[in-house]
Amino acid sequence: MEDILAIKECIGKLFTGQILEPLCKTISPKPITLKLNPRFLIADDTDILLSSPHVPRPWCRHFNYVYIYKWANDETVQDALHIRKGTKKHWERCNKTLAYSYNVKSTVDYHRNLTKKPYRALIYSGDHDMSIPYIGTHEWIESLNLTIKFDWEPWFVDGQVAGYTMLYAYNELDYITYDLRFATVKGGGHTAPEYRPEQCLAMIDRWFDYYPL
Repeated sequence: MEDILAIKECIGKLFTGQILEPLCKTISPKPITLKLNPRFLIADDTDILLSSPHVPRPWCRHFNYVYIYKWANDETVQDALHIRKGTKKHWERCNKTLAYSYNVKSTVDYHRNLTKKPYRALIYSGDHDMSIPYIGTHEWIESLNLTIKFDWEPWFVDGQVAGYTMLYAYNELDYITYDLRFATVKGGGHTAPEYRPEQCLAMIDRWFDYYPL
């Protein structure tokens, strides 16, 4: 317990979504009144500054999310996206009020069943994400008992290392019926495409086209 408490103290002030970025208040502007207020750096429940000519310091990724609310709740945008009027009164970035009756706590068994099918899978993780670290993802992939076809190797975008990758396969009578590509995205956070869009686009394009990463 002493070790766990020591670890907790060391990482308590980190932004777990991307450990190199500053830890900031979560921004969730109130409907309609999307205006900027300097209080938001010290208050949890705040209207955000869209009118300010200057971005406060330190810069936080959450600042960008303010504009998503403004954009997604604009009637012109909703018309362009063919959203039927009345179906959604107010768009939210993280809707935590969805009604459901069943919660899947682990999908590993589902993945294990899929390994017996002639499918391809791509699983990727940002290597700076501490919310769901890539080493945990790698551990449950290892639990599927697949054959390692290609061990860790770098993959590149514009001649630079964009991350590292492994290729797993399920073999049945020397015939590969399933393969799983696992990739890390260098510098990627919890939502890797948000932090490394160019690298993630290259990764998914290559995978869809059956090219090596």
